[in-house]
Amino acid sequence: MSPPTPETLSSTNPTHVSSTCKAHNLTPDEFATLSRRAAEAKQLAYCPYSRFRVGAAVLTADGSFVTGCNVENASYPVGTCAERVALGRAVAEGHAAKQEGGGGGFRALAVATDVTPPASPCGMCRQFIREFLELDAPIIMFDKNRDYVVLKLGELLPLSFGPDKLPPPGTPGAMG
Repeated sequence: MSPPTPETLSSTNPTHVSSTCKAHNLTPDEFATLSRRAAEAKQLAYCPYSRFRVGAAVLTADGSFVTGCNVENASYPVGTCAERVALGRAVAEGHAAKQEGGGGGFRALAVATDVTPPASPCGMCRQFIREFLELDAPIIMFDKNRDYVVLKLGELLPLSFGPDKLPPPGTPGAMG
């Protein structure tokens, strides 16, 4: 049995945007910026082999936006997806993942593609995203018309394995 298909919403419908923002603790400006920045990043994609452009934008805990695009390689498995580029870039820019005391981290991630309906992050990216975003963080997937689907990370990656599943350093089962 297939899981239910999530509803595709319109980013030009104020009711859709408002309810999305309220449900995921985003402002309308943050939502619009995520959409715009992911679409802009998509324009920079290096994808001469698949011709499948993807852009991503991550919203950091301090309100910054960091983007990434997919970067392919003639040796296909070496390519990097937009979501991993954006998160890696954010970490490299000092936007640390979850910190002691609850600071840092990322609040939301948006992905933009040229297809309809919206495409979701691949399995590898879902696991990578899990390292940095909480399971209740919204993943907003925009299509070529900026229509979107929004799911929480835990809905995209149920029964996930994340940092919280590892024993703390120095405890039985941990090395070091």
